Amino acid sequence: MAKKKTEATEPQVNMVEETATVKQPEIRERIKPTNEWEIKDRIYYLKGNKKPISRSIKSTNIYWFDKEKGYERELKYCENQKTNFVDEMKGDQRLAHIIFRGGSLFVPKEKTVLQKLLSIYHPHKGILYYEFVPQQIAAEEIDVLNIQVDALMAARQVDIDMAEAIMRAEVGSKVSDLSSKELRRDLLVFARNNPKLFLELADDENVMLRNFGIRAVEAGILRLSSDQRNFLWGSNGRKIMTVPFDEHPYTALAHWFKTDEGMEIYTNIEKRLN
Repeated sequence: MAKKKTEATEPQVNMVEETATVKQPEIRERIKPTNEWEIKDRIYYLKGNKKPISRSIKSTNIYWFDKEKGYERELKYCENQKTNFVDEMKGDQRLAHIIFRGGSLFVPKEKTVLQKLLSIYHPHKGILYYEFVPQQIAAEEIDVLNIQVDALMAARQVDIDMAEAIMRAEVGSKVSDLSSKELRRDLLVFARNNPKLFLELADDENVMLRNFGIRAVEAGILRLSSDQRNFLWGSNGRKIMTVPFDEHPYTALAHWFKTDEGMEIYTNIEKRLN
């Protein structure tokens, strides 16, 4: 009899174990982590260099388009409410002001409603003010530093003629009075301070031709008319080309140098410059 009792109870144990095994994944699915609002202190700054003693921004008559609901919802900041949405508010609505003092506004983590209004819903975010986000600022600074490094490396490799062409676009005819070392120094400083513009000029296939045209005018070989509409021979005033409407004169001249007629004039000028 004892043996039969043991055999009868064993299936019950197996059934309990199988049931537990089936339910376990369901429990893990329910506690799966989700992205939530990060509770922390936040600080906001007015955009621009001005830091007034106090500056108020709108805390009422604000609207935000709710994509899920498909319509605009009215927003209002009330210190006695747990939401910014007027259609969700209950009881009295005690309107509160949003004031930046000295160009900044510190909002402690306890004021989540105000933080969400400023960080998510307010239409003036990115226009009148921005949220200070250290990680984002660090990423932007890394991008700037990487561009500076690229520009400085490129500046070290350009030849002296290209350096002159780039700097002439930046400082004009003053570049003619610079020694080669001064030109190299100014080029590196320009690449460090304006890396994006430097890289654009370095990649511009017409920058050398524009510089060539400017040198020809400075040397008196060519002359640009007072209305900047025509390039003339400096010796006899004969017109060699007309500048197209709304185009920079030296950019137009650079393009013209690539034509069959322009190549002949280019060769003629090159001999005189050398």
